[in-house]
Formats: sequence, structure tokens, C-alpha cells
Amino acid sequence: MPNYRRYYVPGASCFFTVVTERRAKILGNDLTRDLLRAAFRDCFERWPPFRVDAMVMLPEHLHAIWTLPPDDCDFSKRWGAIKKHFTDAWLALGGAEKPRSDSRIRHRRRGVWQRGFWDHVLRDERDYQRHFDYIHYSSFHRWVKCGVYDPHWGCPNAGPLDFSDLANTVGEYF
Repeated sequence: MPNYRRYYVPGASCFFTVVTERRAKILGNDLTRDLLRAAFRDCFERWPPFRVDAMVMLPEHLHAIWTLPPDDCDFSKRWGAIKKHFTDAWLALGGAEKPRSDSRIRHRRRGVWQRGFWDHVLRDERDYQRHFDYIHYSSFHRWVKCGVYDPHWGCPNAGPLDFSDLANTVGEYF
């Protein structure tokens, strides 16, 4: 894992990308949506709740924007708890996990989620809006590939939306 430092700002809005282990395509169905909802509810009961401004769950990863409580900046603790709750429930229901190395076993890490996650503290309204649009475009792009939407849907004059700068940044970490 790269030498990565997190930037913690109380009350900040943050963009996240969380990926399944080895990009296993386990997300995006009714069961995993229910498990993720339950994991979020558990997190809200344990710590002051944050606002989920946007989220998209794709088959092997999810993107989210959270706004944290005014005096709180610990999104890492929350993601850890959400991933653990989801993993425990997923495995209890017979969900598969990727093979684990000796190191993973020694550190009691399961093979459901990648170890870390990518975060970005949103700097201003423009940064927030770009990431908010990117989350919605992520699911839109999937439906374009499936033939449900035309790539120019919703953009009659400007052409398709371009988020290549954001996609490249997210791709570099994973």
C-alpha cells in the first residue's frame, strides 16, 4: 500500500471509494444492499450519525459522499465498522470471500473488502459538485453500456459528461 496520509477535517464533506477484495463482483444486488443498510444503521447507533449525500454501489466497489458531524472527523473508524459489520453478516449468510494470505489470517482480516479505501476531503462547492456528479455518472455509465441510455441522454447541447480527471485519480490508488 502506498505511503498515504489521510486529511481529517471536522464536519467536512468527503468522497470515498471502497472496493471489494480483488474486485470480486459481490455488490449491487438486493442482499448486499440490505447488508450495507444494516451496517450503516449499526454505525449510526454507535457514533454520531453523518449525512450520506450520495452513494452508488457497483458490482465490485462503491462511491459515497458523506458530510460528517460538526465536531467529528473520524470517517476511518466508521468505514472500519461498516466493512466489519457487512463482512460478518455476509459470511454468516454463506457469502464467499477471496483466499486469505498467512498475513491476513494472522491479522484477522477477511477476504471480502480491500484493506483500505480512497478518501478525498471536498475543498469547496465546485469540488463537491464534481464528485456528486461523478457518483451519479458512475451508475449512468453502467446503464449506457447495457444499452438502457444513450451516452448523450440529458446532455443535448454539451455532449457527454467528462469526468476523466476524477476517474484517473480514483484508479491510481487501486
